[in-house]
Amino acid sequence: MALGTIIGIILVAIIAGCIAILAIPALKPKKRGYQSTASEDKNVKKRSIIAGIVAGVAVLAVITVPPSFHTVDAGEIAVVKRLGKITNTRTAGTYFDFWMINTYDVYDAKVQQLNIQTEAYTTDSQQMDISLTVQFQIQQHNVKEIATNYGKLELLANRIEAVSTERTKSVLSQYKAETLIVERANVSPMVEQSIREAISDKFFVDFNAAVLTDISFSDAFEKAVEDKMTAEQEKLKAEYENEKKIAQATAELEIAKKAAEAKIREAEGQAESQRLLAKASADEVKIKSVETARMLGFNINEVETADGTEYEIDFTGKTAEEIALISDYLKYVAYLEAWDGKLPQTVVTDGSAQLLIPTAPSLGENQNTTNPSTPSTDASQDVAPDGE
Repeated sequence: MALGTIIGIILVAIIAGCIAILAIPALKPKKRGYQSTASEDKNVKKRSIIAGIVAGVAVLAVITVPPSFHTVDAGEIAVVKRLGKITNTRTAGTYFDFWMINTYDVYDAKVQQLNIQTEAYTTDSQQMDISLTVQFQIQQHNVKEIATNYGKLELLANRIEAVSTERTKSVLSQYKAETLIVERANVSPMVEQSIREAISDKFFVDFNAAVLTDISFSDAFEKAVEDKMTAEQEKLKAEYENEKKIAQATAELEIAKKAAEAKIREAEGQAESQRLLAKASADEVKIKSVETARMLGFNINEVETADGTEYEIDFTGKTAEEIALISDYLKYVAYLEAWDGKLPQTVVTDGSAQLLIPTAPSLGENQNTTNPSTPSTDASQDVAPDGE
C-alpha cells in the first residue's frame, strides 16, 4: 500500500475522532430543569473550538499530504515538473513533493515492444501483408529530452513505429515476390539494420531488435508459386533419375570394359606363354639339329652375337639325304620361332580340311645362309650331294 494512502487513512481517522468529540456534549442527556453553569459552557465551547481546529487541520492534511507522496516503481523513471518546468528525474522509490506545485510524469523504462501490421508491394507489384516486431528501450539519462520533445512515451512509440514501417517497406520493395519467399531469412536482418540506422540515438532510445515475423501474399499467388516449385522439384527428380541411370550404365560399361580387358590380357598372356614355350622348343630343336649335324660330320661354326651363340652349318660336300635331314630340323625350328602361340587355322574345302601353319617371314630369303635361326627351307636344292 502506498505511503500516501496510509497517511490519508490516519488523517481521516483523526477527523472522525474530532467530530466525535464535538458531538459528545450535544448527545449527553441532561436532567430536567438543569441549568449549565457559565464555567461548563465555557469548557464545552473551548473543546469545540479545539476539536474544530484539529478537524480543520486534519482535513487540510488529507487534502495536501497524501497526494504529495509519489511512488516510482522498479523499471520506471519519473520526470519532476515544478509549475510546468522540468526540475529533476526520479528513479524507483517514494518521494514527497507538494502536489499542488510539483507533478510527476512517469515513463516505462523497460523494454518496449511494437507489433506492427502493414501492407507493402514488391518490385514486381505483388501486394503482401507484413508482420513486424520492433523492440526498444528509452535511455534514462535522456528522459528529460523525451519529455521535452514528445511529452508521452506513446507519442515516441508512434514515431518509432512509423519510421520502422517506412524502412521495412523500402527494403522489401527492392525484391521480387518469389525472392522474398525463398530468402526471407536473409532479408529480415537487412530490415533490422535499416531500422537500426534510422532510429539510432535520434529518438533517445536504445534499439534492441526488429524481426520480420511474417510475409504473406494472396492465395492465388502462393498457389502459383507452389505449383512452380512442385514442377521444378519434379524436373530435378527426373534429372536426378536420368543421371543415376547414366552413372549406372557407365559403371556397367566400365565393368564390362575391365572384364574384356582382363580377358584380352589373359589371352595375350596365354599366347605369350605358348610363344615362349615354342621358342624354348625351337632352341632345343636347334641344339639337337646342331648335334645331329656334328654326328653326320657337318662343320659347325659358332658365332657370338648380342643374343647369344649362333651356329652356322656348312653343307659343303654333303649328300642330299644328309642335307634333307638337317633341313627338316631347321624348318621345324623356323616354324616354332615364327609361331605366335595361336592354334593353326583350319580351312575346310570340298570335304577336306587344311591346317594353315605360320612360317618364318625370312623363309625363302637368303637361301644360301646356313644360320639355324633363319634356315633355308630349300637347302637340299642349293647343295648338291657328292657324286652329282
